[in-house]
Amino acid sequence: MFRLKGAMSALLIAIMATALSGCLYPDDQLEQNQRPAKDSILNVQTIVDQYQKDTGLLPIQNSKPDTPMYEKYLVDFDKLQRMQYISDIPANAFEKGGSYYYLIINEETDPTIKLMNLVIYQRINDIQNSIKTYAGKNGGKLPEGDSVYPGFKRIDYTKLSLNEPDIRSVFSGQTLGTMMDAKGLVYVDYGIDLTQVITKQEGAKPGPEQDLREILVANSDFVPVKSAAYYLVNGEPQAAANK
Repeated sequence: MFRLKGAMSALLIAIMATALSGCLYPDDQLEQNQRPAKDSILNVQTIVDQYQKDTGLLPIQNSKPDTPMYEKYLVDFDKLQRMQYISDIPANAFEKGGSYYYLIINEETDPTIKLMNLVIYQRINDIQNSIKTYAGKNGGKLPEGDSVYPGFKRIDYTKLSLNEPDIRSVFSGQTLGTMMDAKGLVYVDYGIDLTQVITKQEGAKPGPEQDLREILVANSDFVPVKSAAYYLVNGEPQAAANK
């Protein structure tokens, strides 16, 4: 009897410890740092390639002309299922309740499947809404912090009554900062990631006209969601404001 009570107590302690550990790490943080298996990406790539070969088209959802390039061409899984090109949508896809959008880049030359992290995407949208509310209450004034690049400033989260978000890079796992342009549009600052990948890159350095985000994408399964274009200026990555 005492042994049974002891075993039950130990089990209860283990369950409580598991529950408490879950509270320490919010669901969005866990999802943000999960690394999806490559086989799901490769499977979707194969299906998209076959669809294009058969139809001459790409299975993409409609998008607006001003949709950012790394958010634009989302894979239309509903169409692929209706036309019997796919039986099951990947479990990590948004359509199945997952944390990623599957999208196509290089759509005209070499259609390639990449992933967009929805946790980061939504977090930036939440910050954007907070800034919009702040500006509306303060005569259009923005919660500006220090300048980070020409045309970009850090966000003063104390003015928003918010803690600075912990945004982990899908490329390096490092914590990335946020910034906004003169219009108040919010971006993730990928400068740290770009400096790291350029430093490790062998051979000739990127030219001044090359958007450095292309290097991140070429060496990863992900796209830099909510990003500005970056160019090499005086040997350092520098964000470029939209005109």
